[in-house]
Amino acid sequence: MFNNRKDTAPTTPAASLPAQQKRSGRATAPSIISSDLVVTGSLSSTGDIQIDGRVDGDVQSASLVIGDKAFVQGEIVAEDVVIRGRVEGAIRARKVQLCATSHVEGNIMHESFAVETGAFFDGNCRHHDNPLSEEASASRMPAVEFAKTPSIQMVRTSEPPRPAASVAPLKSGA
Repeated sequence: MFNNRKDTAPTTPAASLPAQQKRSGRATAPSIISSDLVVTGSLSSTGDIQIDGRVDGDVQSASLVIGDKAFVQGEIVAEDVVIRGRVEGAIRARKVQLCATSHVEGNIMHESFAVETGAFFDGNCRHHDNPLSEEASASRMPAVEFAKTPSIQMVRTSEPPRPAASVAPLKSGA
């Protein structure tokens, strides 16, 4: 109170601040695409996005969470991506987490990659030191083409089925 020393330390330590507040310097709520909303077109945000509905287009954000029932068809570019729902398209992110309920069809370029047991992933993944850079954007992996399962045709013939080979049991006590 009476000394000349001034406290220069911030009143709130940086370790206790949420991640969003550390990045932008101010706290903001995430943008939420609710489960009953369908977006056709690209989404771009400098903050966080949570998708619980459907997005037919590209998504770019600082942090992205794709909910259990969500569906995104397009390219995803973000710092952090947590996928619990379905994604069809390429993903470029520093940190990618595929949760047990996720279904991803597309290529993933990442700095850090985690896959939980039960997750479905069909595509290629490649580590890159900076997946968000222009260099990483230009050196994309080849597109993944998904072939539909060929139909099975059953053909009936007039020949009776052949008997299975018979095997004699082994004699014990020899």
